[in-house]
Amino acid sequence: MTDLELYELEGCPYCAKVIKKLDELGLEYESHMVPRSHSERTEVEQVSGQTGVPVLVDKEHGIEGMPESDDIVEYLEETYGS
Repeated sequence: MTDLELYELEGCPYCAKVIKKLDELGLEYESHMVPRSHSERTEVEQVSGQTGVPVLVDKEHGIEGMPESDDIVEYLEETYGS
């Protein structure tokens, strides 16, 4: 079981960037697809305080809702990279 969760949207280039990094690092994660409409993204808003995606949750390392693809990619490299 994985402690990583990713809130994402189908076709989102920022989400794809994070998924590519997760795959490169061989990390398993649980995907949560969010609705297209920002007003319906209550689940991701509860986790991160905003409605944008991607948002990463890493329970093992105390990350409860990290937004911004560049920040997530950097975090993944620093935490899980070689």
